[in-house]
Amino acid sequence: MRVRPAALWCALVLGCAGLPPATARCLSDCTPRIGIVSAFGAEADLLVAQTRQARTRTVNGNRFTTGVLRGRRVVIVLSGVSMVNATMVTQLMLDHFRIERLVMSGIAGGVNPAHRVGDVTVPERWVMPMEVYWNGEARLPSACGVPGDLACLGLALARQPDGTPWPPYQTWYLRQNFVMTAANAPQGEYRFDYPVDAEMLAVARSLRPPLQRCGPRARTAQGGIDDPQCVKAQPTLVVGGTGVSGTAFLANADYRRYLFDTLGAQVVEMETAALAHVALANRVPYIAMRSVSDLAGAQDLHADAVALFTSGLAEANAAAVTLSFLEAWSAHQASKRRAVRPAPPPARR
Repeated sequence: MRVRPAALWCALVLGCAGLPPATARCLSDCTPRIGIVSAFGAEADLLVAQTRQARTRTVNGNRFTTGVLRGRRVVIVLSGVSMVNATMVTQLMLDHFRIERLVMSGIAGGVNPAHRVGDVTVPERWVMPMEVYWNGEARLPSACGVPGDLACLGLALARQPDGTPWPPYQTWYLRQNFVMTAANAPQGEYRFDYPVDAEMLAVARSLRPPLQRCGPRARTAQGGIDDPQCVKAQPTLVVGGTGVSGTAFLANADYRRYLFDTLGAQVVEMETAALAHVALANRVPYIAMRSVSDLAGAQDLHADAVALFTSGLAEANAAAVTLSFLEAWSAHQASKRRAVRPAPPPARR
């Protein structure tokens, strides 16, 4: 058997040979790290600029930056827009680096009308509602002879906790996704939602990030603030609810209302659920933070949405939450280590 040089170095120097074949990774770097995938280039730049001992590796044209950020060893990469790009880049990261946890960060359209431009959301689960069975009429599909049964096609409708299919959007019936893992092989399983890691979510609930109302470019040459470059309400961190991802850029108010009313969706974008699927397949815990840019499907361009991007507030607030999470995660891990540290032996008298 021929051994790859990277794998041999990994085994001899870092002891990675003990990993089971199904999870063997680190073709380029075997140092345990948190993987940060950003869909927004300006935010990735902010994170990279604050990374100490930064080193860049290019894999298949994608730039991965390793180093130490807020006390954690990380690797940062820009995924680019779309489910396909997020899937490809996330798997590439997991193959070439030893990723213990994944963090996704970027911008999203608002679905919950209660959210304001500039808020940062941390959903507790992600779904892909555009994975659908597009029926010809508004009744349960019967492709396999029984209403709702799609097994003969290798498909499965998504179902609510009570076992019934989700209400359709017009004639779009929500489907589950097939996923194969080392744990469920060889039969695999169908999944509709992808919960984020419970431990990471608990840490996110404790965050008090320094969110700003005005972006860095809102400052004038005289040191003042150009108020039109600021959002009207103070942004807040919102943890919980459902995030949705799909292949379409959503500019449809009717579909946005369907996502909110049916799934309780908070935000919509085009990457995170794809990362979540890859994370599940590779058994890697994940979490995602998304800055709200506007109300998806709104007919008019909101002044706050313009200010969010032109002032640099979108990337600044998203990066602030990511950095705050890394600091809190470091403190959380240190607390766990202290809790399991054995007590010193009693002093002799």
